Amino acid sequence: MAPIHAILDGVPRDEPVDSEGCAMTRDAEPRGHGSSQPRVAEMVADILRARIVDGRIADGGLLPKQAALIDEFGVSLPSMREAMRILETEGLVSVRRGNLGGAIVHSPNARSAAYMLGLVLQSDRVTLADVAAALCLLEPACAALAAERDDRTTEVVPRLRQLNGDADEQLSNGPVFTRLAREWHATMVGSCGNETMALIVGTLETVWSHHEAVWADDVESQGEYPSEKDRQLALRAHMKITEAIASGNPDAAQRHARRHLHESQTYILARSPGLVVNITGPTDRVGPFRAR
Repeated sequence: MAPIHAILDGVPRDEPVDSEGCAMTRDAEPRGHGSSQPRVAEMVADILRARIVDGRIADGGLLPKQAALIDEFGVSLPSMREAMRILETEGLVSVRRGNLGGAIVHSPNARSAAYMLGLVLQSDRVTLADVAAALCLLEPACAALAAERDDRTTEVVPRLRQLNGDADEQLSNGPVFTRLAREWHATMVGSCGNETMALIVGTLETVWSHHEAVWADDVESQGEYPSEKDRQLALRAHMKITEAIASGNPDAAQRHARRHLHESQTYILARSPGLVVNITGPTDRVGPFRAR
């Protein structure tokens, strides 16, 4: 492969680079971060990122050794190290040090997307109530889509019914019941039949589930978990939605889902009014939302 300077920038292979891998002309000052010209490291990262996202490098596989990449792209060691840092920051690789080290590839997935979304929401101090409101709009639409699937009786309903049965057996165990209930929601959303909708709503579900799991453990330790009767009501709502999907009734599925979300979200939101999204640690470390 020709060096990256020649491929992307028309820069000859022997053109000097600065300490950060920025190409320099012999009579010019080094280009800084403010330049519109992409840095060499960013161009290398762009190519490696495309290989990972396109599946040309398998998830869990290793990038070629650093020396091989330097030789392939014709760039400096600092440039290659910076390219690796870019990919590592994006969660696409994790660099393992030592003699047996290397850059392990991580293909993008819904969980990593949810984590990044959570970081953005946390940085913007978005409230958990805001996330709940979005779910109340989007998740019922997923229930309706699932009810419209021609293959719902074989590809959707059996798994939802199984989860309902598992949850019924765990009614006396609050945190386990909550985990199964969240799995039911994730399964229903993931079975809506529209991959884009499933991914977008699924990322919000993951953010909400993170906080619900923290809430469940907290209230259980304090003996304040909702009663078994409340859990029976939640399970009954899941069963109603499941049967509406099974009967191919999107209006009923959407209506039952919306009502259930409004009722079930109350437990968490009432306990911590104004709580902001906190995807990086215990929610009690983040203070209430402050309007900007």
